Amino acid sequence: MTACASFLALGTTATLAVVEPPLLAPARAAVERELAAVDAACSRFREESELSRVNAAAGRPVRIGPLLLEALRAALRAAAATDGLVDPTVGRSMRLAGYDRTFRLVAARDPRGFRARFERAPGAVRVELDEERALVQVPEGVELDLGATAKALAADRAAASARAAAGCGVLVSLGGDLACAGEPPSGGWPVRVADDHAAGLHASGPVVALAGGGLATSSTAVRRWRAGETELHHVLDPRTGRPAATPWRTVTVAAASCLDANTAGTAAVLLGTDAPAWLESRRLPARLVPCDGAPLAVAGWPVEEAA
Repeated sequence: MTACASFLALGTTATLAVVEPPLLAPARAAVERELAAVDAACSRFREESELSRVNAAAGRPVRIGPLLLEALRAALRAAAATDGLVDPTVGRSMRLAGYDRTFRLVAARDPRGFRARFERAPGAVRVELDEERALVQVPEGVELDLGATAKALAADRAAASARAAAGCGVLVSLGGDLACAGEPPSGGWPVRVADDHAAGLHASGPVVALAGGGLATSSTAVRRWRAGETELHHVLDPRTGRPAATPWRTVTVAAASCLDANTAGTAAVLLGTDAPAWLESRRLPARLVPCDGAPLAVAGWPVEEAA
């Protein structure tokens, strides 16, 4: 028997499940502490966050805490692993395209009063990270955004913290990013795969069993907004600063960690028709849903009938 709780965090719905119901409370307290710390370090929308201080430093080096240091290290590693497709310097591109505040406020804005602009990202090579002295420096005008990696890292960290606090198997979901820690329930954690994490348990989509590691879904079908008559989505191509022009509506990837799964899923959306071969070469099980057509399973992802 398991128990779960859901609450708002990091601009999305956080869900925690534990194998032992009496241990839900200490596990939830650990998750909430972890997510609050990630928000304070990595939020692009909080003026007092560490990341905002870095973006406002106008080219000066900024000393940062261990959590932002870990998040930046993860973001730079993701950029290297994807040849720059997952790029932490996409912050200015995001802001010019209209994702300049929490998504709830972006979606509520009158589109007639906003005109989007598009600017390619400078690239992760512009980020100077001195890990030994915990200093980061970006040129004036370069803005960091860790949205592609920090939420997945938060899921991994929250799952580890909940496991340590409760002493039992746990699963943490942050929107489309899931991480497991500890011994799962018999048969694994059942997870329904859908375009939108808020679709509910009875939405259409396959159910897979997750026994460990992480699972992440990247989608162009949600987090959409309008600028005038133009509809945009949040998966920006750093090479153009524009929403990705991709054949995939949704990509779901399983990996050793949620961070790795999220990185691969975002890269796959941007890789377009090259994504299946890229995922196969890295032995990352994935489900790719085209904008028009049947889902494609690669690298050992169960075919739809067996899912």
